[in-house]
Amino acid sequence: MIITRTPFRMSFFGGGTDFESYFKEHGGAVLSTTFDKYCYVSVRHLPRFFDYWNEIIYSKIERVKHTDEIVHPAVRNAMKMKDMHELRLSYDADLPARSGLGTSSSFAVGMLNAFSALKGKKLSKRQLADEAIYLERVLCNESGGIQDQVAAAFGGLNVIAFGADGYEVRPVNISEARRRELNSRLMLFFTGFSRFSSDIQVGTSAALKDKTAQLKEMTSLVYDAERILADEQADLDDFGRMLDHTWKLKRGIASGISTDSIDCMYAAGIRAGALGGKLLGAGGGGFLVFYVDPEHQEAVMEAMKELLYIPFCFENEGTVIIHDESENYEKLAR
Repeated sequence: MIITRTPFRMSFFGGGTDFESYFKEHGGAVLSTTFDKYCYVSVRHLPRFFDYWNEIIYSKIERVKHTDEIVHPAVRNAMKMKDMHELRLSYDADLPARSGLGTSSSFAVGMLNAFSALKGKKLSKRQLADEAIYLERVLCNESGGIQDQVAAAFGGLNVIAFGADGYEVRPVNISEARRRELNSRLMLFFTGFSRFSSDIQVGTSAALKDKTAQLKEMTSLVYDAERILADEQADLDDFGRMLDHTWKLKRGIASGISTDSIDCMYAAGIRAGALGGKLLGAGGGGFLVFYVDPEHQEAVMEAMKELLYIPFCFENEGTVIIHDESENYEKLAR
């Protein structure tokens, strides 16, 4: 049996510039971090006592003979891609899917990590990210960018730069004390479930061609924010103020990114003392993150009392194998 643990990501700046249709021409970048909320994927070969050959357990349970019968598109396509057979795959997570934290991509990365390990192969972080991008964007034909797969595979607080030749991952040069200070000023709240990210991303992708100026500004904010984090003398509160600015830019890209209720929640957080914040992910629901100085955090908690508060800490590992027990397996001729 193989069990993988893969973190979820929190994207601060540059979302939307990671669409291949945009960055191949204009370049792009995101500043994001992974944090200590994870999805877990366990994979083993299914014992041959049943009248089905594969068992897939997530919010549903699928028991099928042939891979083509699997409904879950990522599992079905990944099993074909990696030539996997006779599996029991189980998914579990600390936070819900469809919540703006890159959950589907974390699952894809963790699953591919587990599949490779079950075959006795260890892939690099980049190989896992690349395979997950290919699985979701090509084989599953889902709309969206490529930052989530990269963040989940590599882990950490990074600038991910995109260009005609692909992507580059660069850890932010930040002291541990300043990193802890940033972490302590971020507050995360669950607003409710969003629509499927890929559904929202279709509208976002269509809008990108008309929003080049906004997207170029969003890219520049990535590097401005990186300089604030790296400079011990810079005012960290400027990071929070820039979050407010980038959220307003992002809301202007496509109509489905925000809703009236989310706008009201965001305004309430700002009135209570947050310097800035944003809705994480494609939009339509999910998690709001606020940047709040310590003296205003109690007021923001009160303003958000109808929402679930999620404490968290940054993490650096990315996807890892937390259990690796070898199996003897020989494929049967079916």
